[in-house]
Amino acid sequence: MGVRILPSADVDERAVIGDGTTVWHLAQVREDAVLGRDCIIGRGAYVGPAVRIGDGVKLQNHALVYEPAVLEDGVFIGPAAVLTNDLYPRSVDVDGKVKRSDDWDALGVTVREGASVGARAVLVAGVTIGRWALVAAGAVVARDVPDFALVVGNPARRIRWVGRAGVPLKEEAGGLWRCPETGEEYTERDGRLALAFR
Repeated sequence: MGVRILPSADVDERAVIGDGTTVWHLAQVREDAVLGRDCIIGRGAYVGPAVRIGDGVKLQNHALVYEPAVLEDGVFIGPAAVLTNDLYPRSVDVDGKVKRSDDWDALGVTVREGASVGARAVLVAGVTIGRWALVAAGAVVARDVPDFALVVGNPARRIRWVGRAGVPLKEEAGGLWRCPETGEEYTERDGRLALAFR
């Protein structure tokens, strides 16, 4: 199928772009970034140096993914979402000198398989978003999000569970949850949710 890079995109020659991936207008993919197969990098999106992106990932317009973030397969990053990498950012050091890359340690965000991050959400450096979790639009995530959690607000907090289809689950007896769309069943134990296998 090949790689499609629009002429106005800025893709470093040291980046690795998987087959079937499209990089849209004005997007930037920096050196040593690795993008999997069948990804969509939207208009004006930014992928930092050495960021790792799996297969089937969508970065919507103007999403910013700073190094050394890791996005696993099937991740969705909404428009203008920001994945940060510095807990204590400063432009200059205490002597007034402009800080350079060697003056601090980048701390990346990890987004696990199938998770989605809504428009204009902010993920603070070092957090992990669990598998198939859903971060609501505008949320500010400052701590890890468990698998299948729906989190909202600032600071983000869990309000529901969602299944792999992304819709809220319905609670049934005995710690069992069911997806109204797919019928999949999930079990809850100690504040964690897992897909039930029968």
